[in-house]
Formats: sequence, C-alpha cells, structure tokens
Amino acid sequence: MSSYRAPWWLPGRHLQTIYGAVALRRAAPPYRRSRWEAPDGDFIDFDHLDGPADAPLVVLFHGLEGSSQSHYATALMHALAGRGWRGVIPHFRGCSGAPNRLARAYHSGDADEIDRILGQVAAGESVPPFVAGVSLGGNALLKWLGREGANAGARVRAAAAVCPPLDLVAAGAALRRGFNRLYTREFLRTLKPKALAKLERFPELFDRTAMQAARDFDAFDDLYTAPAHGYRGVLDYWTRASSKPDLVRITVPTLILSARNDPFLPAAHLPGPHELSDSIILEQPDTGGHVGFVAGSFPGHLRWLPERLIEFFEASARRAVAGPVSIEPPAMG
Repeated sequence: MSSYRAPWWLPGRHLQTIYGAVALRRAAPPYRRSRWEAPDGDFIDFDHLDGPADAPLVVLFHGLEGSSQSHYATALMHALAGRGWRGVIPHFRGCSGAPNRLARAYHSGDADEIDRILGQVAAGESVPPFVAGVSLGGNALLKWLGREGANAGARVRAAAAVCPPLDLVAAGAALRRGFNRLYTREFLRTLKPKALAKLERFPELFDRTAMQAARDFDAFDDLYTAPAHGYRGVLDYWTRASSKPDLVRITVPTLILSARNDPFLPAAHLPGPHELSDSIILEQPDTGGHVGFVAGSFPGHLRWLPERLIEFFEASARRAVAGPVSIEPPAMG
C-alpha cells in the first residue's frame, strides 16, 4: 500500500517522470565539498549538508549521470535541512564536474564502490547513517546490502532504494523502445563524450567509430561499461549487476519504493513478496513515473518522496529501540 497518487493534472508515466525534473528543480542548499583520495589512485567527491554533529546523517547515492544537483537530491537535502539533519551525497566517478583519473567510471552493480564509500563515511560517525539510493544508485546499494547480509548493519541503520532498475535486462529492453528512446538519447548525450574523453588517455579502451555510432545502452555498455568494469559483455553485465536476486539476503531494514508505471522498468519485472527478505518493505504505487512522485495542486511540489524516506528512517530507528512499530506512508500533501 502507498499513500502516493499522482495529481490529476499530471497524467501518464512520461509526464510524471519528466515534469518534476524539469519544472520543479530547486537550487541546492549550501554544500561543503570534500574529496577522498581512493586507494586505487582515483578520487571521489562528496557534497555535505552540514548540521549538528549528533544529528542523524543520510547518505544519498544518485542515479545515472546524476549529482548533488539532481532534483531528487536537492529536494531531499532541503527536507533534511528543515529537520536539522545532516546529509552527504557521494558522487560516482566522473559525476562531480571533474573527470576521474582511471579508465573505469561507475556502473549499476558496483557493490565494491558502495562498500568503499560507506566505509569512508561510517568511519567518522558514532552511529551508522541512514542510506538511500536512487535508480542506478539504488540498484548498486541493494547489491551491496544483499552481498553483505548481516554485516551491513555495522555501516547502515536503514536503507531505501527509489526506482531501482532491479532487472537490468528488462530495463535495457524497455529503454530501447518507443518514447523511452528519448531517455536513452539524453543519457548518452553525456555518457558518450565522457567515454570518448577517456579514449584520449586510454587508446585501447574501445573502438572510437563504434562508440560514435552507439545509439542505445546495448551498444554503449557492450563497448565500454562492461569491459571497463570486469564483465564479459553487455548481457553478462546486465545479468550479474541486477539486484533482484540479492533481495532475499538483505537483513538491514530496507524500503524499496517503485512506481508500477515507471517507464524504465515494466511492472511485470518488479519483485513480489516471495522474492524479498523479511527486512524489506515493498511499496509500489500505481503512479509516479521514474523518480517523479510530484504531489499537490498545480504547479506541484517534490516533498512527498523526501517525507516518505525520512518517515521510514525515523520509524526504523524507533523500531530498533522499542521493537516493531507500524511504518505507514505519510499522507500526501
């Protein structure tokens, strides 16, 4: 069950996906940037929303080609600031505005990167943070939670994944059909130049002509993402990086929030209760699009999703102290 219903004036999965990202963007709250020099010679940039040292901390892993400036990121950080909480957004490599140093970048199943980042964040905290992941970041977070099992609780109090592409084979097929090709073109508009820039430093990375001709994720991931990150090809990458098979091993309290009309992942490929561990709450509203969840009368707002995540984190913390409690979605405003 979910309290979310898209407003009557915003019909259809595509409007629900695009409108909030385009029309309701807000300037980010003041961030403090820090850079972590990774052991492999690369770096990861973090944008911090500062607050009292004892305030709860929320880590947000962004989606494909996202950043701390993405509409869902600024909406969540404003909501945290309003409560006096802290936040931090680690940028996947190449997404902070500065190109990373290595041939690799980031990918949907990078549990090792999630582990490195959470290790760095948790090292400075007396209490483990809450962690959220959006789209690609949500899938990678779920991969890590499933891989770590009971060990994840040392670094994460509770987790939430918003519109994760749990089945990458199905998502890849969806993104090469019909109107969805618009999303693919928009992603490739930035992904391809970044990859081609790497080719200047790593000439054997892939074939330039083939990359320039790539028009879908099948071609891009087969040429670059898969081989650069240790996969045999696009099908091997999409199969092994999908988080759906890992959900049964998650032990940290986790919310998976996915709209059933998400154009990136058909509803038929969303998980059912039998595919989850007992630690997961599955919330699948009929509407919302892909990381849309616009609410309210026209022109709408983006407050529903941050409020839902915060409510889940607060309820999870209460449960840890006082035993089981009801975790109900907040009323839509």
